[in-house]
Amino acid sequence: MAALGRAGAALLRSGRGAAGPALGYHKNVVDHYENPRNVGSLDRNAKNVGTGLVGAPACGDVMKLQVEVDENGRIVEARFKTFGCGSAIASSSLATEWVKGKTVDEALKIKNTDIAKELCLPPVKLHCSMLAEDAIKAALADYKLKQHPKKEESEQKAN
Repeated sequence: MAALGRAGAALLRSGRGAAGPALGYHKNVVDHYENPRNVGSLDRNAKNVGTGLVGAPACGDVMKLQVEVDENGRIVEARFKTFGCGSAIASSSLATEWVKGKTVDEALKIKNTDIAKELCLPPVKLHCSMLAEDAIKAALADYKLKQHPKKEESEQKAN
């Protein structure tokens, strides 16, 4: 799910395909696409694991990002599964690298613009970095909900 194989990687490197040679991928995208970091899943039922599932209907990209948080509020593990283009896979891979070792609050400060800059994404692919930011936020929101389920339930009943 995270990689399309040799033929897909060759297209990414060459920039050839439906979009044409002018829209080739930057080496940072190719690196994360060919060697994705942290592919896989964590136990979504674990109390210290947050899961974020986001998608972009316009392009069909779907991203699942999970984080495992220790008793001190630090992210000790992160995994992803992404169905999408090379930029979506690269954005997911980079996001998992960046959240590891950060506190929940520090991870929430990761912005799509930082991801896009690191990967040198062209404007037409910025939605991929936005998905990664959204996935981080969704995973951390799920983690927080698991820490204080009664608080969230009472807030929902009040609305």
